[in-house]
Amino acid sequence: MRAKDIMSSPVVTVSPGDPVKRAARLLAEHGFTALPVVDDADRVIGIVTEADVMAGRVPRDPRYRTTATEPPPGEVGEVMAVAPACTDQGTDVADLVAALLDGHHRVMPVLAGDRLAGIVTRHDVVRALSREDADIARDVRRRLMIYGGPDRWSVNVSGGTVMILDDHDDATDRHVATVLAESVPGVVRATVRHRTED
Repeated sequence: MRAKDIMSSPVVTVSPGDPVKRAARLLAEHGFTALPVVDDADRVIGIVTEADVMAGRVPRDPRYRTTATEPPPGEVGEVMAVAPACTDQGTDVADLVAALLDGHHRVMPVLAGDRLAGIVTRHDVVRALSREDADIARDVRRRLMIYGGPDRWSVNVSGGTVMILDDHDDATDRHVATVLAESVPGVVRATVRHRTED
């Protein structure tokens, strides 16, 4: 499974000159935790998070404030994190998940070349993992049908683990069937066996 298989696209973005208030509104309206910041050529130049738009924007109760406060930054470019971690649309989702977890990232912009193509959030990964077994089985069967015909394979899925029984006993076909099955969102593991195996 690749990043492009689970990414969301098109992506809601902001530019560095946008008001921080607009970024806050987009985050709230869409339930996002972060937004990519792009330039005029749709290249990712930063990322703005919920924490970025909150910092310094909630004043203390004026009855207890003892000193004057400076106004908070007004534009996204003043609060965004620059050079955010990004990934390519062909990145293996296992590597993407490792990058999300190791880097403590909630989102990862996905690039096609140097341009923004999509975004993957932790929620996108969890959604793929939570797919119903029947939906996963249907998608695996569809991919296998294209490769080996409609009646060759038996597919059973339990907890995202796929067991494929094949009418033929061919190592290359088993490898291809495993690759096809494991490219389906929600598949945790795939095993292919010859139908006559015990």
